[in-house]
Amino acid sequence: MQITRSTSLETRKGPADSFTGDVYLDPVAVPAGSSTFAAAAVHFTPGARTAWHTHPHGQTIFVTEGVGLCQRDGGPVEVIRAGDRVFFEPGEHHWHGAAPDRFMVHIAMQQNDEHGNPVTWGRHVTDEEYSASPAAVE
Repeated sequence: MQITRSTSLETRKGPADSFTGDVYLDPVAVPAGSSTFAAAAVHFTPGARTAWHTHPHGQTIFVTEGVGLCQRDGGPVEVIRAGDRVFFEPGEHHWHGAAPDRFMVHIAMQQNDEHGNPVTWGRHVTDEEYSASPAAVE
């Protein structure tokens, strides 16, 4: 058993090459020993979002607060709310983030590949792509 005290972990700002807007990351689980599992609480300010990206072993996000949006390549923009779970298939090109006028927090869970990489980042989601969001986000 290992207990990591919250006072030993720092919130870090999401890097601008991977996110649009202000996004903050709090580690939840980091790979250790033979485990390749990682998780983070990701806090999105209104309108903030990830760039397009993929995960080698897929990704599950669990929305804990607020209202967000997500989209897989070629699919519609979907509204997600607290309590919703989204699974992105391995290699599925996707993005996720907060609704335009709402904060959103989710727990992102994924496994690293054999080289220790959890994600491959792509280009930023354009304002046009993001504005294709459903109009009725409550």
